[in-house]
Amino acid sequence: MPEAVDQKRIRAAVREILLAVGENPDREGLKETPDRIARMYTEIFSGLGNDAGTPLRKTFTEKYDEMVLVRDISFESFCEHHLLPFYGKAHVAYLPNGKIAGLSKLARVVEILSRRPQLQERMTEDLADLIMKQLGAQGVGVILEATHTCMTIRGIRKPGSLCTTSAMRGAFAENAATRAELMALIYGGR
Repeated sequence: MPEAVDQKRIRAAVREILLAVGENPDREGLKETPDRIARMYTEIFSGLGNDAGTPLRKTFTEKYDEMVLVRDISFESFCEHHLLPFYGKAHVAYLPNGKIAGLSKLARVVEILSRRPQLQERMTEDLADLIMKQLGAQGVGVILEATHTCMTIRGIRKPGSLCTTSAMRGAFAENAATRAELMALIYGGR
């Protein structure tokens, strides 16, 4: 069970931030902002305290042993360094080893993992490791492509930049042909 978000503390902190930047938190347009931010953080960090492996506990016995790929799973997350959003697409593939998961379960795992402050690199690794472990797969391939607003709206300010991370496990790491097939299925028609 996830721990409750302390909305009262968030409201107080947002009020302090508004004061610190020279704003009047009591003016009409900002009066309800601390409450809106508290509700928003409750929503966007809802993955904290949730077990991302839960959706993969329900599986089906199936002899199918070819690649299963769900691509273009949209996600939004928050960079833990600046608490600014990064968003993009996840491509998740696995080679079953006697059991398969419902396709929506893979998207649910992406959703839970994305709903916490983090790094794209860690999210990629966690997703691959979790699927490998929970499904006992012969292999797992995960690729995340994301735009980081900490790079596009501040700092270096390079809109259009895209960060791509990958994690290959089992047959995807060991077999170049399997990895090449994955890449062709994801990027071949683009």
